[in-house]
Amino acid sequence: MREFVVEADGGSRGNPGPAGYGAAVSDAATGETLAEAAEFIGVATNNVAEYRGLLAGLRAAHALDPEARVAVRMDSKLVVEQMSGRWKIKHPDMKPLAAEARGIFPPGRVTYEWIPRERNKHADRLANEAMDAGTKGEVWTPRPPAVVEPDGPPGDARAGAAAARAALSRGRAVPASEPVESAEAAPDDARAARTVASATTSSPGWSAAPDLGAPATFVLLRHGETPLTPQKRFSGSGGSDPALSEVGREQARLVAAALARRGTVQAVVASPLARTRETAGIVAARLGLDVRVDDGLRETDFGAWEGLTFGEARERHPDDLTAWLGDPEARPTGGGESFAETAERIEETRARLVTEYAGRTVLLVTHVTPIKTLLRLALGAPPESLFRMELSAASLSAVAYYADGNASVRLFNDTSHLRP
Repeated sequence: MREFVVEADGGSRGNPGPAGYGAAVSDAATGETLAEAAEFIGVATNNVAEYRGLLAGLRAAHALDPEARVAVRMDSKLVVEQMSGRWKIKHPDMKPLAAEARGIFPPGRVTYEWIPRERNKHADRLANEAMDAGTKGEVWTPRPPAVVEPDGPPGDARAGAAAARAALSRGRAVPASEPVESAEAAPDDARAARTVASATTSSPGWSAAPDLGAPATFVLLRHGETPLTPQKRFSGSGGSDPALSEVGREQARLVAAALARRGTVQAVVASPLARTRETAGIVAARLGLDVRVDDGLRETDFGAWEGLTFGEARERHPDDLTAWLGDPEARPTGGGESFAETAERIEETRARLVTEYAGRTVLLVTHVTPIKTLLRLALGAPPESLFRMELSAASLSAVAYYADGNASVRLFNDTSHLRP
């Protein structure tokens, strides 16, 4: 079920006096503004204008998805308390407006939150624009969308990523940061294993993508802890396939509670390994959804390194480990899967799921390497960037994919839901 945020406001220059309202609807998961409404309503009070703004926002949200959940945020204490049922509605002008607002969505699907005025600037701006237009005898019209040059490469546009790196390299050489974990939780020894420096030239610049409708949004959940996680051992698809520990199960329950509060996930897809299926099952049960298993989301096969710590792998197979750290085509000892092979599998899986879940939000419950690879591809980053990301157990990341192939990373390694 999708979740929208409605921000609404109204004002009167005289109370009563020339009045207008403004409302904006955004996607709760991504923060993207989906609809705006504003209107000059003639002479009215502040409270009536605020209720009119609420109505406009709820109608706009209903037009986008009548099955959605809506979180209304307003700086009108009166409207929030009355619509929440804590205060009685006595004014005859507001009773029919409140009744109409309650009828747009079924009971229980709309929540109300008071916010300070400084956090309601979007709706306040729209209301003032409507009043300004009305006093001039004009009709409010939405502003044309601003064309903003992005501050990072869009989606999988490798040329855009190359352009950014080239722009940096013209000023100075930019060394890559030290590598971080790439297995279950590769230990600190990996941080000193190598340092990479790269500079790629390309024609600079890219265009901002047009509005192409609602994206396919992947919410990426790394599974909860297993007994191997705190020991920082390689744990891929070729090892013992451990289940979650009790800590991991509690982490999954905390994730489930956080995602249930947001209410935006519409489907759950999991890797076939035990730890991801168990994590997905706990979350999906809370959300009232089924779990679909997709083999493309499995973890990399770490070959003979499965179950070893980074230090043990370095001690037993130093040449293979050095090659693996320096070349995405290199395989782990014993014929495991290279990062290049993993990336090819993830690209194919991503393309298929983006098509299947266009315009929807899907939770992908998977592993370190698949999540890092999806993020790397979305940013157009080089393969060595896999060693520069920290990804915690039961963390959430998110990527939105648009119809023109571009993508936007919206969240990375969020563990706030795990904190008390």
